[in-house]
Amino acid sequence: MIPLSWYLILAALLFCIGLFGVLARKNSVAVLMSVELMLNAVNINLLAFWRYLYLTSTAYNGFVFVVVLFAVAAAETAVGLAIIISAYRSRKTVAAEDFTALQG
Repeated sequence: MIPLSWYLILAALLFCIGLFGVLARKNSVAVLMSVELMLNAVNINLLAFWRYLYLTSTAYNGFVFVVVLFAVAAAETAVGLAIIISAYRSRKTVAAEDFTALQG
Protein backbone atom coordinates (compact mmCIF):
# COMPACT_ATOMS: atom_id res chain seq x y z
CA MET A 1 0.00 0.00 0.00
CA ILE A 2 1.34 3.41 -1.01
CA PRO A 3 1.66 5.83 1.94
CA LEU A 4 -0.55 8.90 2.08
CA SER A 5 2.47 11.19 2.13
CA TRP A 6 3.46 10.13 -1.39
CA TYR A 7 0.09 11.21 -2.75
CA LEU A 8 0.35 14.51 -0.89
CA ILE A 9 3.86 15.15 -2.20
CA LEU A 10 2.73 14.40 -5.77
CA ALA A 11 -0.25 16.73 -5.40
CA ALA A 12 1.94 19.47 -3.93
CA LEU A 13 4.39 19.17 -6.83
CA LEU A 14 1.58 19.33 -9.39
CA PHE A 15 0.04 22.32 -7.63
CA CYS A 16 3.40 24.15 -7.53
CA ILE A 17 4.00 23.46 -11.23
CA GLY A 18 0.53 24.77 -12.02
CA LEU A 19 1.03 27.85 -9.86
CA PHE A 20 4.33 28.57 -11.57
CA GLY A 21 2.61 28.19 -14.94
CA VAL A 22 -0.13 30.64 -13.98
CA LEU A 23 2.33 33.23 -12.69
CA ALA A 24 5.02 32.89 -15.36
CA ARG A 25 3.18 32.25 -18.63
CA LYS A 26 2.05 34.94 -21.02
CA ASN A 27 -0.04 32.71 -23.25
CA SER A 28 -3.66 32.47 -22.12
CA VAL A 29 -4.02 28.86 -23.20
CA ALA A 30 -0.96 27.88 -21.14
CA VAL A 31 -2.43 29.71 -18.13
CA LEU A 32 -5.68 27.79 -18.56
CA MET A 33 -3.78 24.49 -18.73
CA SER A 34 -1.90 25.43 -15.56
CA VAL A 35 -5.17 26.09 -13.74
CA GLU A 36 -6.37 22.64 -14.82
CA LEU A 37 -3.16 21.15 -13.44
CA MET A 38 -3.85 22.83 -10.10
CA LEU A 39 -7.40 21.44 -10.08
CA ASN A 40 -6.05 17.95 -10.73
CA ALA A 41 -3.71 18.33 -7.76
CA VAL A 42 -6.73 19.14 -5.61
CA ASN A 43 -8.48 16.05 -6.96
CA ILE A 44 -5.51 13.87 -6.03
CA ASN A 45 -5.65 15.25 -2.48
CA LEU A 46 -9.38 14.61 -2.21
CA LEU A 47 -9.09 11.04 -3.45
CA ALA A 48 -6.08 10.29 -1.28
CA PHE A 49 -7.78 11.48 1.90
CA TRP A 50 -11.00 9.68 0.98
CA ARG A 51 -9.05 6.48 0.34
CA TYR A 52 -7.21 6.61 3.66
CA LEU A 53 -10.08 7.82 5.83
CA TYR A 54 -13.30 6.35 4.48
CA LEU A 55 -12.52 3.37 2.26
CA THR A 56 -13.63 0.83 4.85
CA SER A 57 -17.07 2.44 5.15
CA THR A 58 -19.72 2.66 2.47
CA ALA A 59 -19.45 6.45 2.22
CA TYR A 60 -18.60 7.57 -1.30
CA ASN A 61 -18.73 11.29 -0.56
CA GLY A 62 -15.11 11.94 -1.56
CA PHE A 63 -15.44 10.02 -4.80
CA VAL A 64 -18.65 11.82 -5.75
CA PHE A 65 -17.08 15.16 -4.91
CA VAL A 66 -14.14 14.42 -7.21
CA VAL A 67 -16.47 13.42 -10.05
CA VAL A 68 -18.36 16.70 -9.62
CA LEU A 69 -15.05 18.57 -9.60
CA PHE A 70 -14.09 16.91 -12.89
CA ALA A 71 -17.36 18.12 -14.41
CA VAL A 72 -16.76 21.65 -13.10
CA ALA A 73 -13.21 21.59 -14.49
CA ALA A 74 -14.51 20.52 -17.90
CA ALA A 75 -17.07 23.33 -17.89
CA GLU A 76 -14.41 25.82 -16.78
CA THR A 77 -12.18 24.73 -19.65
CA ALA A 78 -15.00 25.11 -22.18
CA VAL A 79 -15.90 28.59 -20.95
CA GLY A 80 -12.25 29.64 -20.72
CA LEU A 81 -11.50 28.47 -24.26
CA ALA A 82 -14.62 30.25 -25.54
CA ILE A 83 -13.44 33.49 -23.92
CA ILE A 84 -9.93 33.05 -25.32
CA ILE A 85 -11.25 32.35 -28.84
CA SER A 86 -13.53 35.38 -28.65
CA ALA A 87 -10.68 37.60 -27.48
CA TYR A 88 -8.40 36.22 -30.19
CA ARG A 89 -10.94 37.03 -32.87
CA SER A 90 -11.21 40.63 -31.74
CA ARG A 91 -7.54 41.33 -30.85
CA LYS A 92 -5.60 38.72 -32.90
CA THR A 93 -3.48 37.70 -29.89
CA VAL A 94 -3.65 35.25 -26.98
CA ALA A 95 -1.13 37.07 -24.78
CA ALA A 96 -2.54 37.42 -21.27
CA GLU A 97 -1.29 40.98 -20.71
CA ASP A 98 -3.33 42.17 -23.71
CA PHE A 99 -6.59 41.08 -22.04
CA THR A 100 -6.79 43.87 -19.49
CA ALA A 101 -10.45 44.53 -20.19
CA LEU A 102 -13.09 42.14 -21.47
CA GLN A 103 -14.86 44.91 -23.36
CA GLY A 104 -14.99 45.11 -27.14
